[in-house]
Amino acid sequence: MHGFVRNRAAHPVTERPVTLNAWEAVYFDQSLPRLLKLVDLAADAGVERFVLDDGWFSGRRDDTSSLGDWTVSEEVWPEGLAPLADAVHAKGMQFGLWFEPEMINPDSQVAREHPDWMLSPRTHRPQEARYQQVMDLTNPKAFEHVKRQMLEVLDSTQIEYIKWDFNRDLYEAVSPITGRPAYHRQTLATYRLLQEIKNVYPHLEIESCAGGGGRIDLGILEYTVRVWGSDCTDPIERKQIEAGTCLLLPPELVGSHVASPISHQTGRSLNLALRASNAMFSHMGIEWDLTTASDKELTELAGWVKLHKQLRSMLHSGRVVHLDHPDQGYWIHGVVAENQASAVYAITRLRTSAQRPSPALCLPGLEESTTYRVRELLPQGVESEIREGHGSVPWWKEGLELPGSVLENSGIRFPDLNPLQTVLLEVSAR
Repeated sequence: MHGFVRNRAAHPVTERPVTLNAWEAVYFDQSLPRLLKLVDLAADAGVERFVLDDGWFSGRRDDTSSLGDWTVSEEVWPEGLAPLADAVHAKGMQFGLWFEPEMINPDSQVAREHPDWMLSPRTHRPQEARYQQVMDLTNPKAFEHVKRQMLEVLDSTQIEYIKWDFNRDLYEAVSPITGRPAYHRQTLATYRLLQEIKNVYPHLEIESCAGGGGRIDLGILEYTVRVWGSDCTDPIERKQIEAGTCLLLPPELVGSHVASPISHQTGRSLNLALRASNAMFSHMGIEWDLTTASDKELTELAGWVKLHKQLRSMLHSGRVVHLDHPDQGYWIHGVVAENQASAVYAITRLRTSAQRPSPALCLPGLEESTTYRVRELLPQGVESEIREGHGSVPWWKEGLELPGSVLENSGIRFPDLNPLQTVLLEVSAR
């Protein structure tokens, strides 16, 4: 399936830029001075794209109002978005911006002026979700309103990327004009809006966000080059989320971010190695207020970003593997290069187990007659968390060499890990 998806004409051909999304860093508390500090730290970490999320447009101080009013807030951005975009570009990064073009808040200027622009039966309004209704893009006037306002924002500021969100489901999606269900026509209108924006800005990249992983399919991927796997950025939760997503999509299409030390969704405390190593395999990003990070954390984060850049051409072209292991307390996955000359595997302990020491691990996807060197993979300057004794194995420090047939069929012992601990294995042909 990944080979099929990668062979589409719409598949991105350039390396996927490491992205910092500012949502979990600032939420709606946007200001130029605060964001400029984040821009500097992002550039120092090796970020290649900086994205400003929800809260930049007129009246939008929380999530209850103003969807549909796509004009830059003069209150928050008196000089427009150009000062922030210029600072981002001066640091060598691309600038991205959040939109939710298909949605409308009843508490908005456009809804007050055009209450008939919402998908709705004639007898009543659909139940609100997230204080939102759906903009009727099958209505030519509503379509042109959204398109015109988006293009005016894109015309006013150099923007290379749109995070295109869609935060509520379509239900009771009835055209006020025809009185008939409009689900299919609304979808086609959304595709047309995407295409017409791209016609004006052909190099613009668009992410399909959709309230997290709500719209991940090959239809939307004719117009977008990235999906957001889930609004949950906890890497433990992300293991299964991204494994399921990867049944269809190769990892370079799936955004995965290094988030805060304490997950904003689960409250779980998570070390940087776990957070970064999980994001490293996908379209890597950061969703963390770096102004709160220590110097040590910032240095280590930069190391993980650098490692990702060194590996991403292989990670985003190779064969994704998920490994069964006798100890179900482990989650193990990896990528094997197309030519089978190298591979990277991630071993994560999710929970404790009655089995100690851990049973041997077989590494699939390798060429049987090739001799491989196996060693722990770490960013430069980051020390191994594995110490001698305490469940370690004799070969861990120096690595080992074995034929692919042994690695795949007999397997190797690896250190007993603690819950929420992860290690990476690098396998390379000798």
